[in-house]
Amino acid sequence: MSTAASVADVTDIRRQAKPGERRFGPARLAAFAVLLLMALTWLFPFFWAMVTSFKTEPDAASGRLSLIGENGLTTQAYEKVLSEGNIYIWAWNSLWTSLVITVITVAISALAAYAFSRLHFRGRTTLFFAVIASIIVPPQVLIIPLYYEMLAFNLVDTPWGLILPQIVMAPIVLILKKFFDAVPIELEDAARVDGAGRLRVFLSVVLPLSRPILGAVSIFVFIQAWNNFLWPFIVLNDTMLMTLPVGLQTVMSAYGVEYAQVMAQAVLAALPLILVFLFFQRQIVQGVATTGFGGQ
Repeated sequence: MSTAASVADVTDIRRQAKPGERRFGPARLAAFAVLLLMALTWLFPFFWAMVTSFKTEPDAASGRLSLIGENGLTTQAYEKVLSEGNIYIWAWNSLWTSLVITVITVAISALAAYAFSRLHFRGRTTLFFAVIASIIVPPQVLIIPLYYEMLAFNLVDTPWGLILPQIVMAPIVLILKKFFDAVPIELEDAARVDGAGRLRVFLSVVLPLSRPILGAVSIFVFIQAWNNFLWPFIVLNDTMLMTLPVGLQTVMSAYGVEYAQVMAQAVLAALPLILVFLFFQRQIVQGVATTGFGGQ
């Protein structure tokens, strides 16, 4: 057998072993085109908001479709927004309350999910069904009862009145339970044989194995807490306690609609979330892939 023939045989074997290596087939190109179209559709509103935020107010309000405008690009809208001293206070309030909500929510949800996954107690199925059923309840339905509850505890217009109603999230419990169900029970049995208690097993064995999903749900909770507008708008009246979405809304209401300024506010409010996604996108993908909802 010649050397050329041997090389040809090896090449054929490699092609047979990896039939999916065709990167530019019609189906792959069509899927890429669809995904590209969806990405552009999602990114265009944010791109237009950024372009509008750098226009002058007359150009932004003119309604003409132009990227630059007659008066050119300017940073006047950002200068006006950032000149409001309260915006830094609102951003700080959003940051620390979102972090507190994230830590408490993930801690409570992880403990509840582990209990549903590993502990056997009376009423477990009924209680878990109640947790799952609460997902279908619209949050707006609970606004009035929650407000009266915070009013009874004298927590209206306080940071804890903002935080406490947001620390219970049934979907996070469901996601974490799904993950804990897939953790091999043999690892926990080995730790218990060595004398570890239930809490020690949870902290030393289960949680280290759950870092991807914990990171993913933490990011989800943080984003939801940062973007929440309705509950902070209802429970907070003090300007110094407002979060960024609520505070920016008060500025818009006080000075009327200035389109360039509104877009600058939207870009500034979304910027932290974009940075969070850029820095933690790997954890998000890993967490979603390990939840078990993708057909595992």
